[in-house]
Amino acid sequence: MVKKYFPYSFKEKAGVISLLLQVLIYFVVGAIATFAIGLLANIPIIGFIFSLICGLVDLYVLVGVVLSVLHFLGIVK
Repeated sequence: MVKKYFPYSFKEKAGVISLLLQVLIYFVVGAIATFAIGLLANIPIIGFIFSLICGLVDLYVLVGVVLSVLHFLGIVK
């Protein structure tokens, strides 16, 4: 079930370059999403909701990077 939500984390191991590319993809996508949602978080009435969404995106990136590293090390399959 985790593979469904984190597809980049479970790609075949091809080396350190592949791991770095996976981590870079998570950080770039997360940074762009956080920036876009962060702009919406400044709206007074609905800003709290967008702040929560921004936090969830950050959590998703963190879990994705951790799963990529664990898969690279062979701990998670």
